[in-house]
Amino acid sequence: MGNKHKKQKINGELKQKINGEVLRDAKEMAKIEEYWHLLGRAKPRKPGKKYDYVKELAYLQRELIKLQEWVRIKGLRVCVIFEGRDAAGKGGVIKRITEALNPRVCRIVALGTPTERERGQWYFQRYVAQLPAKGEMVLFDRSWYNRAGVEHVMGFCTKEEYKDFLVACPEFEKMLIRSGMILIKYWFSVSDDEQEERFQERMSNPIKRWKLSPMDLQSRKHWVDYSRAKDDMFAATDTKFSPWYVVNADNKKRARLNCIAHLLRQIPYHDMTPVELPLPPRQDLDYKRPKMSTQNFVAETYR
Repeated sequence: MGNKHKKQKINGELKQKINGEVLRDAKEMAKIEEYWHLLGRAKPRKPGKKYDYVKELAYLQRELIKLQEWVRIKGLRVCVIFEGRDAAGKGGVIKRITEALNPRVCRIVALGTPTERERGQWYFQRYVAQLPAKGEMVLFDRSWYNRAGVEHVMGFCTKEEYKDFLVACPEFEKMLIRSGMILIKYWFSVSDDEQEERFQERMSNPIKRWKLSPMDLQSRKHWVDYSRAKDDMFAATDTKFSPWYVVNADNKKRARLNCIAHLLRQIPYHDMTPVELPLPPRQDLDYKRPKMSTQNFVAETYR
């Protein structure tokens, strides 16, 4: 077989794999939506040894809707931090949490590289601006702990700034909790081999390749440095009033279910599922729609 045919075969197999993955995700969401209508249980429960992932995820997402309404009506301020190794699955869990929720109540914060002005601010300042207001949940996809991780390992901050962070961070979090905020911190733990496999998958999959940043690739070279940084960070910030919860993330699906189930247990809530509202009658008026030729319709490429 010539090089041309080999390349075509590889491209064909890769295209088939990508299409299959997109289709699986679509089917998963469709099954979840279908299952929502069958649920009426009030509280998370412990599943049996044999459970269906989609049904469990649908059940947990239904409970998240109840939690969301409880947060909104009671005016709670909930801040959830997601940290961990690159490719540990943080984004996948955040996606499953927010899929069924109102973005006005539950929002994601994923800050980029600080601007020159932000570098001159108090370190926590740009994160304070993103904290939840009353009746709001905020999910931090990476957080102020960047200073204890990538900034420290890659030399983006001075040793003095790093040491000052480890001292100031527990006090900062204590202040947030004293103000009435609910602060929950998750660390996603993934093995070296599993992370390498996920990196390779992202490199070969154009749909996921955007997830690999230059800093992600550098983490391969600094595995031990990041491990030590994580241990030092835990020693300073894993406190009784604001503990770290470690999620075993080698299996993505189990990590999602375990994390969401744990999150639901951290906030005692009542069933506040939105009630069905009666639909008002439509106006009974004489109305004639304008001609279609007077409007710019999107071409129906898919029929």
